[in-house]
Amino acid sequence: MLTLLDNVALGLLGLLPIANPLTSATVLLALTARYPEAERNRQINRATIYVVIMLLLCFYAGNAIISGFGISIPGLRVAGGLIVSYIGFGMLFPPARVGEDDVQVEMASHGESAKLKDIAFIPLTMPCTTGPGTIAFIISASSGFPGSLMSPLVHASVVITVVLFALVFWLCLRGATKIVGFLGETGVDATARLMGFLLVCIGVQFIINGISDLLRIWGFITIS
Repeated sequence: MLTLLDNVALGLLGLLPIANPLTSATVLLALTARYPEAERNRQINRATIYVVIMLLLCFYAGNAIISGFGISIPGLRVAGGLIVSYIGFGMLFPPARVGEDDVQVEMASHGESAKLKDIAFIPLTMPCTTGPGTIAFIISASSGFPGSLMSPLVHASVVITVVLFALVFWLCLRGATKIVGFLGETGVDATARLMGFLLVCIGVQFIINGISDLLRIWGFITIS
């Protein structure tokens, strides 16, 4: 039992700072400010399920998937950085608001749900939560446990860690919905732009890290 608790604690300590559910909560806050509460909660529930699936998939099949497609960890970092930067630019420079008359016409012809984008998988799950850093961490952890040598203790540790992280993720996102009412429309717009800038910075850092890894692999950079 002690070993199980140690494994779970180590997994959470490594996963929480990298996946950072608070970042996903702020993105949710910015992107769903005008969503009905029921729809926002539906997005949160779906994102939580997606996160569980992605974490388990990365642990048990991550190495095989990226190897099968010839994807390297540096390539994963650069691609994730581009996606994060793109999302950040969209939040930093939002499109012009549609006029009220246009909104009513579009809602009448397509229904209100047509105005609400599904953000449960992109960007809440990927790349905000299970981004390049998270995937690299999980794949690196799983490489120390070849499939044939995995004991029931390892499987139990992985499942418990993922479930606990998903619970923290869900709580963080549900807490963000209360912040929407507290900040108001102006505060949410300001938060969205601030988070957009931070996401651009995070995305650029992902790209820098990926390029640095490539240069190190190719021998242009040596570790001192």
